Amino acid sequence: MKKNFPKDLFVKSWATDDGINKTPDILDWISGLNDKIFVDIQKTTLDAVGWFYSRDEGQIVNATGSFFSISGFRQTKGSQVFEQPIILQNEIGYLGIICKVIDGSLHFLMQAKIEPGNVNKIQISPTIQATKSNFTQRHGGAKPAFLEYFLDSPPQNIVVDQIQSEQSSRFLKKRNRNIIVFTDENVEEGIYHKWMTLGQLKALMKIDNLVNMDTRTVLSCIPAYKYDFGLFDTPFARSVSQGEQPDILPSIFNYVNNHKMFGDNVKSSLVPLYSLKDWETVTDGKTEEFVCKNEFPFKIIFCDISIEGREVRRWGQPLLQARGMAVFGIFVRVSDGIMEFLIHAKEEIGCFDKIELGPAIRMEAFGKQELTFIEELFFKRCNEKSGILHDVVLSEEGGRFYHEQNRNVVIEIEPEIIDEPPPGYWWCTYRTLSQLVQFNNILNIQLRNLLSLMEVI
Repeated sequence: MKKNFPKDLFVKSWATDDGINKTPDILDWISGLNDKIFVDIQKTTLDAVGWFYSRDEGQIVNATGSFFSISGFRQTKGSQVFEQPIILQNEIGYLGIICKVIDGSLHFLMQAKIEPGNVNKIQISPTIQATKSNFTQRHGGAKPAFLEYFLDSPPQNIVVDQIQSEQSSRFLKKRNRNIIVFTDENVEEGIYHKWMTLGQLKALMKIDNLVNMDTRTVLSCIPAYKYDFGLFDTPFARSVSQGEQPDILPSIFNYVNNHKMFGDNVKSSLVPLYSLKDWETVTDGKTEEFVCKNEFPFKIIFCDISIEGREVRRWGQPLLQARGMAVFGIFVRVSDGIMEFLIHAKEEIGCFDKIELGPAIRMEAFGKQELTFIEELFFKRCNEKSGILHDVVLSEEGGRFYHEQNRNVVIEIEPEIIDEPPPGYWWCTYRTLSQLVQFNNILNIQLRNLLSLMEVI
């Protein structure tokens, strides 16, 4: 009989910064694999990667009709018209982590994985990170290791199972299944997998571009509000254990639901990619790019890719290449001994249901010139290095984005500075946010990534 997930060990794992694999050994493991594994990413042209522009669909598509496609997207709001490319990928993939008690501590089985867009080759990834096309072998590759644990896990051993949104400024309604399963079986690490405590993962997140986006989003979905944080007397631990906010959820849902119900003045539609007025193809014969004539956070490139250790070792595909660095930030305050987080409800063009809760600060590269009071305060504190709890550069999804790194900042401010936030902003405890993340498509990817940085002590 399978054992139930040991809830009492979860919080201890969060606070344990050492496991059966010592952190320096984990870093040496990553470094050694980076030295040994062959990776070759060459920019080229659309025709050379085995994709093509379908005039019937108005999209860049894969020759097999699987994987993903890139379309044009148009949004109109009154007299304002906004256009950009957008990724279409309707299938839901697995982002899954196995956990197990080893030597009395809860450990998580993490993978050293290379994505073609990673800025630094290997990053620490979930046990399994695979689209439905991957694990059904539509691309002809091998099945991902450990897939059976996620297909066949008994319900009592499922710690997390949430379908959550991806980057809604790049994808149209894209979602993945964030899942953590517990096992008491003997699971061998192998070449590309190692066991780590949750505390080790939190410490490794302080290193730029080491823990990937998929790991961060899965860990952010852990239902912390179910567990006993009474062992620790810190503002964050009290935010989980004592952070009941009975009046906040009705306020948030009322605001969000009004936006969904009455925000009908925004019209969105797919349009042919090559019809986008301010975008053009630039080529020198050897490489090809689809670029905005104005400043824009990304462009489309085409890459021939060779990577060892993947289910498919050579392929070609388009990638969205970052043209600058975004900043995602959140304010925290300690009120009556309890930590609270300032969040902001805001729509993005690819949102599955129009609007999601995100961090207080979302500033893309080439962002707006006029800042709100909250944004001005945030960048002022960044420049002064005042109250900064976390400030780390982390990569976005390397399977679709090329060298996209964003700055993730958590800043503590005095409680009275933003005592009554503007409409669409709320001060929430971690307990409240942990409850909200148990619902699909409520917290966006940027907010989930920032919350994943938080430590118990």
